[in-house]
Amino acid sequence: MRKVKPVRKLGRTAAHRKATLSNLSTQLLIHKRIETTEAKAKETRRVVEKIITKARKGTVHAQREIFKSIRDKQAIRMLFEEIVGKVGLRNGGYTRVIKLAPRYGDAAKMAVIELVDYTEAPLTSQASGKQDRAKRVKGSKKITESIAE
Repeated sequence: MRKVKPVRKLGRTAAHRKATLSNLSTQLLIHKRIETTEAKAKETRRVVEKIITKARKGTVHAQREIFKSIRDKQAIRMLFEEIVGKVGLRNGGYTRVIKLAPRYGDAAKMAVIELVDYTEAPLTSQASGKQDRAKRVKGSKKITESIAE
């Protein structure tokens, strides 16, 4: 008996769905992080994981295969030069989907999809604490002078 692989149809025809996932994948490769609905994020993850796995081969054939689905030269250049270099040793799991609060207008489930090795830690340095203190305390010349140095 034939088993059908489950695919989220996203309320679109096949061609529209393919174009949507291609555009989302392109933007994810360029910006490293995008916000979209949860269903689109999970489908985009399936597409991007396969693309990055193909790109790890680094051959011209791999570039041509990827260009069939990602029609943006800038995105492909970034994929082969930058992204593959960072995730080259990773055996899959190149992306993560983080769920967000529902969208205000229609209460759609929202999520952020991002490349794993491109997450940035929040700024927690001594200098930022001194600047905050300098703003709060009036007439604190010593603190503002030490920041200026």
